Amino acid sequence: MSEKPEIALQQTSIGQKISDFIALTKPRLASLVVFSSVAGYFMADVTFSLDVFLLLVFGGIFVTGSSNGFNQILEKEQDAVMRRTQNRPLPQNRLSQKEAFIFSLIIGLLGLAMLYAINLTTFILGFSALVSYVIMYTPMKKVSPLAVLVGAFPGSIPPMIGYVAASGHFGLEPGILFAVQFFWQFPHFWAIAWKLHDDYTLAGYKMLPSKEGRTKQSAWQIMFYTALMFPITLLPWAAQMTGTLSVVLSTILNILFFIPAFRLYKTLDMKHATQLMFGSFIYLPILFIVYLIDKI
Repeated sequence: MSEKPEIALQQTSIGQKISDFIALTKPRLASLVVFSSVAGYFMADVTFSLDVFLLLVFGGIFVTGSSNGFNQILEKEQDAVMRRTQNRPLPQNRLSQKEAFIFSLIIGLLGLAMLYAINLTTFILGFSALVSYVIMYTPMKKVSPLAVLVGAFPGSIPPMIGYVAASGHFGLEPGILFAVQFFWQFPHFWAIAWKLHDDYTLAGYKMLPSKEGRTKQSAWQIMFYTALMFPITLLPWAAQMTGTLSVVLSTILNILFFIPAFRLYKTLDMKHATQLMFGSFIYLPILFIVYLIDKI
């Protein structure tokens, strides 16, 4: 531990700093969040506005990056003991917590200002996502498996933000997009938690639905919530947001998504959790693309 300040002194180049600030925002996660907000934008029946679209994209990038930055500030000690995260900028002391805080605050305020420039509702949704992710979800990960439920709320707001940014109002349609992303998060995060359970245990995180960890009970809940995607993904069709093509394609997609969840329940084998985890990463973008194609 005493060597970490020396590491910070050795890595002070501008290029390294920029790289570390970018890493603080978790760009891969941010890109998925922004994609879902863009999908929500195009699901609305409105004329395309380049100004609003750019404010949505960059506002989403900055707000999401800010949330991830504050998350890493609060979890610096936990990140230091997990193999997956111990090389992040804060555990390695390549960035100070003060630097990370100032950076996260600036981009957060900038992102919220962009969302406010679109409309007040978009700003409120973005602010709610940021605060609930940082203040509620982040500390709860060490307290209860219900953290996944709590985290699903801010994690489901992006497509709703996109729709409201385009339409200017909240209603059934953005609520449906919220529901689709909300229920997807349970198999998504639990598959990750199954894969990384040992690492999470080192940090004191309780992420699987069963406190006992990789059990039949956890696998059953993963399978159950994966199965829920069958009816949930039909909601846009039921609300006449999409046509019958989305029914066919989403059903095929859900079958492919359900297979590794079912096999995980039957075998508790790590390889099926891995398949479900990687499948969940591509599931949501493909699903939203299906919706958009059918809408066109």
